[in-house]
Amino acid sequence: MAEGGAVRRVEADGSTTYWAPGDQILWRYRENAGPRFHIARPVTVVRDDEQLLAVWLAPGTQCVKPVLADGTALHAEPLHTRYTKPRAVQLDRWFGTGVLKLARPGEPWSVWLFWEPGWRFKNWYVNLEEPLARWAGGVDSEDHFLDLCVYPDRSWGWRDEDEFAQAQRDGLMDAQLAERVREAGRSAVEVIQAWGAPFSDGWQHWRPDPSWSVPSLPDDWDRMPAYTAS
Repeated sequence: MAEGGAVRRVEADGSTTYWAPGDQILWRYRENAGPRFHIARPVTVVRDDEQLLAVWLAPGTQCVKPVLADGTALHAEPLHTRYTKPRAVQLDRWFGTGVLKLARPGEPWSVWLFWEPGWRFKNWYVNLEEPLARWAGGVDSEDHFLDLCVYPDRSWGWRDEDEFAQAQRDGLMDAQLAERVREAGRSAVEVIQAWGAPFSDGWQHWRPDPSWSVPSLPDDWDRMPAYTAS
């Protein structure tokens, strides 16, 4: 769903063709231990090159989110049954302020920037996940439950350790994957402690182009893609 209907494809030699600033794509997550997509967020490309993909999730964007089959919000369900009850997906609007998402090719996490109203910077959020897989209409991943919060004073802390542990108990990740996730988290901590990119890059001062429209969610948001080079 690149803006203007443009389709960006992998070149014949296997190299990646990058999206341009202002292009509109999908940022999606597959369900854990399953083939379907249960999160889809239309976003606008800020930057895309061999070093970084940066996208803007605008306030009010129509998204797809997972819920329990009866429509109950996931976090309203007790943790011990949250991952075992049947699920469905639901359309919703992104609430609050927008989010800037940053991902480096091949890295097992993305970094999200959050602001309070009035553009007062709140925090960075390190979302541990499968490295993004690119396709003509966007990027796909699988969330790995465990996350980190990083604050303007450079302090940091782990998030969702209870969900990470429950996901293992419920068979959504095996011991090998869990160890890979822990190692990815340790690597992210090393970057934070060294104050490396993207924390040191000044993205908290970035602002979206006021001419950008809010992307629309396509009817075929869950289509299965043909992945390209990352």
